[in-house]
Amino acid sequence: MPPTRVRPARHEDIPAIESLLATESLPVTPIAAFLDGFIVLETDGDILGSAGIEIYGEAAFLRSVVVAQSVQGTGMGDRLVRSALDYAQRTGAQRVYLFTMDAANFFARFGFVAISMDDFETAVRAAPQYVGVSQMPEIASRLTAMRLELT
Repeated sequence: MPPTRVRPARHEDIPAIESLLATESLPVTPIAAFLDGFIVLETDGDILGSAGIEIYGEAAFLRSVVVAQSVQGTGMGDRLVRSALDYAQRTGAQRVYLFTMDAANFFARFGFVAISMDDFETAVRAAPQYVGVSQMPEIASRLTAMRLELT
């Protein structure tokens, strides 16, 4: 396999990110508004994964973590999450929140713990995914909310 690199996302990457998210039935919430916190996994010009961090002061929201099926199970998801968490920490975040449908065990490896939606701090409740989930209890009941304390 050719070399793979993690790099900041660019505007022209948005369609590829949206396609990956749609393929995995993940929400395609506004990417352009938060593009400065997105990273992509690229091989030979192809986008094979993405992750996004939305910063809300000392809190952050991790979203859109996805890798192409061709690289699932190869550690590329780990690379993306570690890079996203490094970005969150560099920008001053002390806590990172997320929602997941079926990857709680994956995120637990990084230290994320399950919480309730009530445990999200006020600032991060502005995240588009939080707003959307809070308005759809039928979806919220199928998700695991998680938080990581950065050290």
